[in-house]
Amino acid sequence: MNTWDLTPLFKNTKELEHFTEQIKKSCENFKIKFENKLNNLNQNDFAKSIETYESLNADISKIMTYAFLVFAKDTKKGSFYAKFDEECTRAQQNLLFFELEFNTLDEKTQDKFIKATPKFAYYLSNLKEQKPHQLSLKEEEILLRTSNTGAEAFARLFDESMSAMKFKFKGKMLSEEEVLSKLHSTNRNERKEAAKSLSNELNKHKHLLTYIYNMIKTDLATSCELRNFKTPEAPRHLSNQITQKSVDTLIKASENSFDIVHKFYEKKRKILGLKKLYDYDRYAPLEQNKTKYEFKKCKEIVLKAFSEFSPKFGKIAKEAFENGWLDVYPSDSKRGGAFSHSGSADAHPYVLLNHTDGRRDLFTLAHELGHAIHQKLSYSVGFLNSDTPLTTAETASVFCEMLVFDYVKNELKPKEKQAMLAGKLEDIFATLYRQINFTTFERRVHSHKGEISSNELDKIWLEESVKMFGKSVILNEYYKIWWSYIPHFIHTPFYCYAYSYAQLLVLALFGLYKSKKCENFVEIYTKFLSSGGSKSPKELVGLFGFDIDDEKFWNIGLNEIKKIVKEFEELKC
Repeated sequence: MNTWDLTPLFKNTKELEHFTEQIKKSCENFKIKFENKLNNLNQNDFAKSIETYESLNADISKIMTYAFLVFAKDTKKGSFYAKFDEECTRAQQNLLFFELEFNTLDEKTQDKFIKATPKFAYYLSNLKEQKPHQLSLKEEEILLRTSNTGAEAFARLFDESMSAMKFKFKGKMLSEEEVLSKLHSTNRNERKEAAKSLSNELNKHKHLLTYIYNMIKTDLATSCELRNFKTPEAPRHLSNQITQKSVDTLIKASENSFDIVHKFYEKKRKILGLKKLYDYDRYAPLEQNKTKYEFKKCKEIVLKAFSEFSPKFGKIAKEAFENGWLDVYPSDSKRGGAFSHSGSADAHPYVLLNHTDGRRDLFTLAHELGHAIHQKLSYSVGFLNSDTPLTTAETASVFCEMLVFDYVKNELKPKEKQAMLAGKLEDIFATLYRQINFTTFERRVHSHKGEISSNELDKIWLEESVKMFGKSVILNEYYKIWWSYIPHFIHTPFYCYAYSYAQLLVLALFGLYKSKKCENFVEIYTKFLSSGGSKSPKELVGLFGFDIDDEKFWNIGLNEIKKIVKEFEELKC
């Protein structure tokens, strides 16, 4: 199947509406039964209360999953999404007291309840860490009720605006995904035209996109002020369960190794026979006869690579292809990009793609199916524990990319292998170094007092981008607007360093796997993914003998990149 089957969630809208009404009533009853009473519960009754709390949250998530997927498939259906978003907000309002009230309990009572519910021990312990940043119940209710008209509303406006944009290219009007795919063309003039087309259309909407970003920036600043966070990125570090120091160390180690990027692009320039390498040349394929990666071919490669690593991985991927987990091709009003939505434990994850038969589409498929496998495995620890921090959320996706890369490259001729190595390094740079650029860009934007102008955003974007490329790639003037189409800046500020974190972590893990020094690697890795968010990133990575607090840890992953660059440089074609 090449499109989603949403019936495992709900057979039709009528069933969805009936279920929504039931859940709203159940949430009301939960509030009546437990609000202002947690302190008087015995351990057994508290255990029952949190089990019910988890179940209700899972049901609300199921409703929102369906509404979101309908909207992602057709962004013209914003009113449908908004309707159920509002209904779920009302339901959640009746559950809001639970976590807040838990943090009003004295520490002795909290610890007693944590001990009585080992399944939720880590979740409740993390909840205690959030106590200094929680507001009163009434304040939290107000923020929840107004969330649909705050940052969430501007994020929706961004999605709808980007989906509606059409980019003029050789007399045709292309979607965002289609014009971006042209940056990978073998024809230099096509790449240049695509880059200019992207910039020209974004510039037409510059005022709107700047305004949206300013509203996201202002909303985050207000939230941090209300919740007593010292920096705009602090809430993200708390949710990622890592320290500011570890993020700073990651950024420093990455920026200190930008010379890896410079070496690669200098070698690529020579292979292409160009005097200068421009921004539109970054993804120029090294094969003149560009191989098409049709979806059927990508499916076969992914299934073989996954199954060789782990029969369980292969089985889950096969189920995804056969049972309507994927929506594959671009279509009018469909959301751009790609994602895997965790869906519901009584259904399955849902993967959105915009497949255009390019090499990168093969790795996008592997990436998103990696997420889906992670999500499917983590259903076993329950809804509240299944949500992984971003620092480990990208681990399976990037690892699965490496599995496919390793599987494919060994079957290629030298010239094809050189092209594949180049493409993979470009993907690694995009996942690691570009995300570091994104993060340092965000740091400067969010440190700016008051609203920030389009010109200042352009200036900061170029300055941070140049750090990565140095003199190896010339960035044209039009490139300065490209900050404006990055969805993570709008949907999840300071998300991007998690990609860098995961990339280096995965390279370290993949190096361990290939070295065969860990005989039961697959077993440990499956346990790692199946744990979801029930353990800390430090504890999960510790399963392999690594310490994420050690500054030397990041260099393990960076050394793996150096090995690939060296292989690329020394390959004889």
